[in-house]
Amino acid sequence: MCVETTMLPPRDATGIEVPDEVVEPLGGGGAASGRSPTMSGMTTFAGITEQADLSALSGVTGWFSLSIYILTVIALWRVFEKAGWPGVLAIVPIVNLFILVKIAGFSAWLTLLYIIPIVNLVLSIIVAIRVGRGFGKDGAFSFFLLWIPALQVIGYAIIGFGRATYTKPV
Repeated sequence: MCVETTMLPPRDATGIEVPDEVVEPLGGGGAASGRSPTMSGMTTFAGITEQADLSALSGVTGWFSLSIYILTVIALWRVFEKAGWPGVLAIVPIVNLFILVKIAGFSAWLTLLYIIPIVNLVLSIIVAIRVGRGFGKDGAFSFFLLWIPALQVIGYAIIGFGRATYTKPV
């Protein structure tokens, strides 16, 4: 009785077929393979960069989003400096949220409430109104130009580059 065996293509943990150049023999690495033992079981750096998809910035939407982010950072930089905080903190996305909560007169720990659905909406409106009040703006200005995402860049630019001065809300 003769049993015929066929070799199946190698697959990763999710069941997706893996190209031959990524597959290493069992025990990988070592002098025979030409790789260092620390690289066993890992793909090369070139393999990782080939897999990276950077096409998000190739479209109009990606460049538009990047430009809005840069304009927001510039406006927040000025707002932070007026409030007595280092402007460079506007660049880091989560850190700038902590600083906005501090400018609103709250503890930075309240920023953790942004994780909770519904509560984050209420907190963001309160923070926007308190930041606006700290710069001498009324509630309508704060709601429309500091809370609505499409208009935030305009609102923070008006505060940052305008004549508004900061007084810590109580």
